[in-house]
Amino acid sequence: MSGATEAGGPSTMRDALNQRVADNHVPIGARADLAAATRTVIDELMRSTADDTDLEQASALVMRAATILRERAHDRTYEGVAEGSLADHHTDFIDFSPFIGVLNPLAPPITVRFSPDNDVIATCTYGSPYEGPPGCLHGGFIAAGFDEVLGFAQAFSGHPGMTANLSITYRSPTPLYREVTYVGRLDRIDGRKIYTSATLSDGDRLCAEATGLFISMKPEVLGWLMSQRAQGSPPTLG
Repeated sequence: MSGATEAGGPSTMRDALNQRVADNHVPIGARADLAAATRTVIDELMRSTADDTDLEQASALVMRAATILRERAHDRTYEGVAEGSLADHHTDFIDFSPFIGVLNPLAPPITVRFSPDNDVIATCTYGSPYEGPPGCLHGGFIAAGFDEVLGFAQAFSGHPGMTANLSITYRSPTPLYREVTYVGRLDRIDGRKIYTSATLSDGDRLCAEATGLFISMKPEVLGWLMSQRAQGSPPTLG
């Protein structure tokens, strides 16, 4: 893979994720349990044929949980970023990422590691909440998965940035309830432009291919975005 760097954040990000896989690291505790339970509730709600009595009981419990959380403090400190393309803050973002974060119930989650030649290897088993065609993964979630995987790949440029263009070719249906594999790589760098490519496969069968163009972000822009988040203000660019 051309253009890889061993300096600073990208190398540390790679090493941190690979170490988590090697150690079989899984966050534990009440927050992790609640995130897993929420993920289960979403999946079961998509497939359940329970009657109204059971649904009313489940609804009351979930609403009670929502009330408990709503009435408590909301001052958790946010460190780093939750997007692979800007992952130069090492491990801080990982557990809350909307794609790979075990503590984020929106995440499937996707498991990411890096090969010795710095390809990004990501595996995931998608369930019914992600369904598009019958029994298959929705194309929008395929696109989102590619965006995350290519984001990690382009971080090896040493000047990670944000997605400017993502092009996808869908080759064959991507199944639910089977482990599928993304493989992403950094192809080349041209000034601030960072070119990447990736595949998605079910075993030996190619499901989709993607190419991505990222534009490196100036450090002051990322710093400004993080300061706006810290102040609770929605960022306004331009």
